[in-house]
Amino acid sequence: MSHIIVIPARYQSSRLPGKPLVELCGVPMIVRTYRQCLKAAPGENIYVATDNEEIKATCEAVGIQVILTSSECLTGTDRVAEVSRQIEVDTYINVQGDEPVFNPEDLKALITAAQQHPDDVINGYCTLSDEALFRSSSTPKVVMRPDGRLLYMSRAPIPTNKAHGFDQAWRQVCAYAFPRKALKAFAQTSLKTPLENIEDIEILRFLELGFDVRMIPMTDISVAVDNPEDVKRAELVIHQLGLE
Repeated sequence: MSHIIVIPARYQSSRLPGKPLVELCGVPMIVRTYRQCLKAAPGENIYVATDNEEIKATCEAVGIQVILTSSECLTGTDRVAEVSRQIEVDTYINVQGDEPVFNPEDLKALITAAQQHPDDVINGYCTLSDEALFRSSSTPKVVMRPDGRLLYMSRAPIPTNKAHGFDQAWRQVCAYAFPRKALKAFAQTSLKTPLENIEDIEILRFLELGFDVRMIPMTDISVAVDNPEDVKRAELVIHQLGLE
């Protein structure tokens, strides 16, 4: 199975403008994400996909391969799809640029799962033990079939009981494997699909287009940096893991 790893990095962010260049313990976030991927794959297989010249220059200054993509991409997955029109491989591994402490072992597990199930869209999940994250609209929650196929994903606190309590839950880890066929179908839609648009969760587009999504377990140390308050949380984990 031929594959590449693509790290989408969009400069504009409503919650944290210039997010990929935000420094965490003195290192730009996009560089930290790349370094974590480098622990699981060779640099020649890793690309940053961005619409911004400053991000491009920051990456190239430390030897990261960069592909410039359109600023009109609806989502990070659309950005990966644009890369697929320039580089043809069987599978595109997507690690979000705002995952600066992403576990390399999770990336290895994702690549292995893609090799075992080359026709499936694959996404990561982990157990959610923090009720504040369960209640947070920034955290996509995962509901699966017993065989691990995705039933639904929501920013709402799900699953819950009649009292809206927090019993057991799982959250998305933003790492994906996309077969070329599924990625092409995803990119052929000119607008977000209805549920994707409501939730602002792009993996829902695959469900709405009729694709199964296989969820695989990952560790819970990843920290998605979506808001300014997430920066301190990420820096704390960087210190805890000795990644300074």
